[in-house]
Amino acid sequence: MNKLALLSVSEKTGIVDFARGLIDLGFTIISTGGTKKVLEEAQIPVQSVSCLTGFPEILDGRVKTLHPKIHGGILARRDLPEHQRQMQEHQIPSIELVAVNLYPFAQTVAKPDVTLEEAIENIDIGGPAMVRAAAKNFAHVAVVVNPKRYGEILKEMQEKGSLSEKTRFTLAAEAFRHTAAYDAMIANWLWQKIDAENFPEKLVLSFTKVQELRYGENPQQKAAFYQEAQAAPGSIARAKQLHGRELSFNNLNDVNAAWEIVQEFSKPAAVAVKHTNPCGVAIGKDLFTAYRRAYEADPVSIFGGIVAVNREVDKETAAKMSEIFLEVIIAPGFTEEALTILTRKKNIRLLEAPLTAVRDKFDVKKVSGGLLMQTVDTAAVEPNNWETVTRQKPTPEQLADMVFGMKVVKHVKSNAIVLVKAGQTIGIGAGQMNRVGAAKIAIEQAGEKAVGSIMASDAFFPFRDTVDAAAAAGVKAIVQPGGSVNDQDAIAACDEQGLVMVVTGTRYFKH
Repeated sequence: MNKLALLSVSEKTGIVDFARGLIDLGFTIISTGGTKKVLEEAQIPVQSVSCLTGFPEILDGRVKTLHPKIHGGILARRDLPEHQRQMQEHQIPSIELVAVNLYPFAQTVAKPDVTLEEAIENIDIGGPAMVRAAAKNFAHVAVVVNPKRYGEILKEMQEKGSLSEKTRFTLAAEAFRHTAAYDAMIANWLWQKIDAENFPEKLVLSFTKVQELRYGENPQQKAAFYQEAQAAPGSIARAKQLHGRELSFNNLNDVNAAWEIVQEFSKPAAVAVKHTNPCGVAIGKDLFTAYRRAYEADPVSIFGGIVAVNREVDKETAAKMSEIFLEVIIAPGFTEEALTILTRKKNIRLLEAPLTAVRDKFDVKKVSGGLLMQTVDTAAVEPNNWETVTRQKPTPEQLADMVFGMKVVKHVKSNAIVLVKAGQTIGIGAGQMNRVGAAKIAIEQAGEKAVGSIMASDAFFPFRDTVDAAAAAGVKAIVQPGGSVNDQDAIAACDEQGLVMVVTGTRYFKH
């Protein structure tokens, strides 16, 4: 019998041309079900696996390649006489190439109405078994799981007569990654379906490389961007780039920060971010107003920044955006007129992503030798359970600004202080080693605008010094989580100076 190639693929892209190329190289093709049908329709000679095994597909296709004549043909070592003797004794032909990719589990569970039964039926058993067998025996067998490899494999065999051991080893490593990612995807889906309230004893993550990046945070670092199997439609990983140069590591990190913040707001909102911290956030009656106010919040820092908005970008807003250099704009959409204006700038990146209620459930951070994992803080900022602890009570306008401020401060690196006036940030102190230091930065940035503003803090005040600094700057109200042993000192300082203080009971550290 000629050299045998077993083709059984869920992703049919390129399989017809690959099969033709293999036949030209002297291979006999054996195949299963849907792949066999595609090849027959293309008038490519193909034998069924059942003809080789002498055993029909059974159990609704659950068992078709799980047979000694398949796995013996894949796993036998050609350099061991005893293996060859057993092959002859049991009439097992050698299979030289296995091209397999697996049932579309990811596409199946991505459907909003998928049932557990449907998902289970799309867990491949025979496919991973063949892939792993062929990868284990890479010294003698080529395994192909990636359709993008078909052309280079044919070319090497055409030029050299066979695949080199280095190529087979490369293909085997890719195959084991393929099956590992597949199993991880299934394990994670079942975990989140059945036991998502508890962290698993074994954490398995499955991500697919989207692209190589020019470099990491700095030019001396290499970097790549990966997408998880069930990334939500509104996630950064699935955003559509409409224009501009390739996104960088820092671009993607900043875009994610901006996109997370802007989705806190239901009113038209705009967020400008630099180095993952917001430098300007505002809401408005329309998007143009919101963007103009976000720009005015810090017209210096926004230059070269990332902007996220939660409405379709219109002509007027695009014209305003085009007045300065922005690295990236991400929005749920752009009008044709807006695109015409913004695409005149060669270097700006334009991203489109739908606003979605589906958010990541978990946040993972790498540490030396391990991972930290936590649930994402998805709790809404609601004032219903807040407590006013001072003699002065907040006005409705102050309370609205407090809600706005807490929505922003939860996304600012700790220690964090945000000053707000009329739905606009006017001063942001981020990532400081002490709270009064963060407050001083925010107050200095706000300048005279601090008069009449509210101050939002991501955590409690250990001392009254931050309250004193706020009062001296003209801040009229403070919202903070509370919980310090010195809460009464801070409250007394507010009462002494006529400030409002509201305690939320919810801390928002961000490291």
